[in-house]
Amino acid sequence: MRTLMIAPQPFFQPRGTPFSVLHRLKALSELGYKIDLLTYHLGDDVAIDGVTIHRIAKVPFVNKIAIGPSKSKVVLDVYVYRKALHMLAEGKYDLIHSHEEAGFFATRLSRKFQTLHLYDMHSSLPQQLSNFKFSKSKILINSFENLEARTINGADAVITICPELYSYVKERFPQKFNMLIENVADNSLVFGSQVDAKAIRRQLQTNGESVVLYAGTFEPYQGINLFIQSCAKVIAQNKHVRFVLVGGKPEQVDQYKKMVNELKLDNYFVFTGSVLPEEVPAYIDACDVLVSPRVSGNNTPLKIYSYLRSGKPIVATNHITHTQVLDRDVAVLTECDPASFSDGVLAVLNDANYRTRLATNAQRRAEEKYSYDAYLRKTKVVYEFLEKQLTTRRAIN
Repeated sequence: MRTLMIAPQPFFQPRGTPFSVLHRLKALSELGYKIDLLTYHLGDDVAIDGVTIHRIAKVPFVNKIAIGPSKSKVVLDVYVYRKALHMLAEGKYDLIHSHEEAGFFATRLSRKFQTLHLYDMHSSLPQQLSNFKFSKSKILINSFENLEARTINGADAVITICPELYSYVKERFPQKFNMLIENVADNSLVFGSQVDAKAIRRQLQTNGESVVLYAGTFEPYQGINLFIQSCAKVIAQNKHVRFVLVGGKPEQVDQYKKMVNELKLDNYFVFTGSVLPEEVPAYIDACDVLVSPRVSGNNTPLKIYSYLRSGKPIVATNHITHTQVLDRDVAVLTECDPASFSDGVLAVLNDANYRTRLATNAQRRAEEKYSYDAYLRKTKVVYEFLEKQLTTRRAIN
């Protein structure tokens, strides 16, 4: 089954959907499939057996792309569509495996070239328009809702990446083949881990302080404001602490450094900026508490699965992004306000037995529900289903 995967993303860059695409490709490679990946001109090549990367031509004046919807993305997607047309006309593909908004035009392409279509649904795109404050236009949002419904309805199979999305598709399209495959894959499977925790501790210049770590993007929905505001109360009760924030674009890091400076908390914070994916596991190993203060959205952050495996206690907001995976047996869940979040962090800092219990329960949950073997098995089920569809279609024709 010859597959054209279309990922309208900067691939590879260390951010949500590109990570998800990366691990989908890695899994398909391990299962023996060969994939042609069509993606943006932006990003770094990653060598994966059986995967050939095809990029659109360099688009003038587009040297970076923001997370979420943007006008630049619309322009790049036109280039992706045109190259997809060319590739499908030149090559005999059996399947289009689309990610995010590529599903909108992959539906049309699959009909035109008589291929199967697998829609990899990472989020509800109409919701993204609101979450990223791209538009409040009811006409635009309704248009996206109709496009999304048409894409799901027209696809031969759908992959959803969190329980909330799975339920959404199951409720609205009950007859659709819909496989929940959560983003449980560890980045070390691709990149390895080339830095040890002791080296990170030395780099952070800690002197025995407890390290509270956030790792991820610095987009508004991540709740970095809430987290920083919560730290003043933590420091007032426990000055033997260091807050480490891994990630963020330079301008975002500068914004939050200014906020920390205004709160006169500089001595307690370290901002690393973006780091290589292979370095992140070492930062996690070097910390004592992991936090996820997200305040909006409905898809589970990828980091939550690595947090569960880490052997470290987790403090997260009591929000659907977290609660579809986490509960109070494996994490401290707080309300989405600074006072509650600081109480959650203090609860684990002040009670060693509580920390140990949460971390042990979390590791057990990861082994039982979120193993990589399960990820591979589900991926195989989807592709085997599509292979049967292809066989049936060929027999009819």
